[in-house]
Amino acid sequence: MTRNAYISGTGSFAPDRVVPNSYFNELLGEDVDTWLVTNLTIRERRWCAPDESTADLCEEAAHRALVSAGLKPSDLDLIIVSTDTPEYISPSTASVVQDRIGAENAGTFDVNTACAGFVTVLDMAAKYIKADDRYQHILIIGAYAMSKYLDMTDKKTVTLFADGAGAAVVSATTEPGKGYYSSELHSEGKYNSWMGIYAGGAHQPTTHEVIDNKDQLLKFVRKFPKELNPQVWTKMAQDLCERAGIQPKDLNHFFMTQININSIWETLDNLGVPRERAHTIMDRFGYTGSAAIGMALDEAVKMGKVKSGDWCLFIGSGGGLAFAAALFKW
Repeated sequence: MTRNAYISGTGSFAPDRVVPNSYFNELLGEDVDTWLVTNLTIRERRWCAPDESTADLCEEAAHRALVSAGLKPSDLDLIIVSTDTPEYISPSTASVVQDRIGAENAGTFDVNTACAGFVTVLDMAAKYIKADDRYQHILIIGAYAMSKYLDMTDKKTVTLFADGAGAAVVSATTEPGKGYYSSELHSEGKYNSWMGIYAGGAHQPTTHEVIDNKDQLLKFVRKFPKELNPQVWTKMAQDLCERAGIQPKDLNHFFMTQININSIWETLDNLGVPRERAHTIMDRFGYTGSAAIGMALDEAVKMGKVKSGDWCLFIGSGGGLAFAAALFKW
């Protein structure tokens, strides 16, 4: 029988510290709460404690995903962590997670496609399983501790970004029609200098004098065209549906990058799909980057919204610019 990959378990975690919009009203000396709620639906977000970092978020999300899948850490063949806020420059965050959870049989590596990361590693895990029967269970994690890199005087970033981790176990199956159908990766590299953390790598090591200290923090250098995400997301959704022989109206669930609610709604409007088919968490968790899609998936699964036979479309986009889309049948 044909071997395929499906999502056998999900998990997520966010830090305990809740930061409401009112915190930024006081910090910045102006009303940002009204704009955040009206335009983005964001009311609060979670930030790491001073002694909490990316690997801590990953570890807890990993444990929860394994429980959901009914697996032990020793059952894992591979761990892939996607993050642009890694525990270290080197070694990989995935190796730290492997050690902490006791997944002694698993290989490890990290991926950085910024906020497109969870869908990128979902794509990779599915293809590992389809291509090589030595891989039965792969743990994927999208993690974000961007609060560590925020400029507390920049209202364009400090009010949006938050911390968390979303995890899933991707497993092998021979059940007909279940699991992975198609995926697509796309980049618009011309935007690589428009948003990012530009110090800390080989180009500008922090061991050397940093000309602009804020290069060590997240920066929006230029404003992205607001139509870019809806245009690319719409096309990716249409392309994946065409490959699967279905229509966008057949899709039951959309899990999408959650930095702008209007981009999500515009995409669904373009596709002629009811807006409520997109499960969103940004009102309570802010923008958790590479973790957001995994966190939204886990919440929807735990709520019983995702049922056997449902079509699930995942679309992520992030700095670079990187885009990733994947279509699964639950």
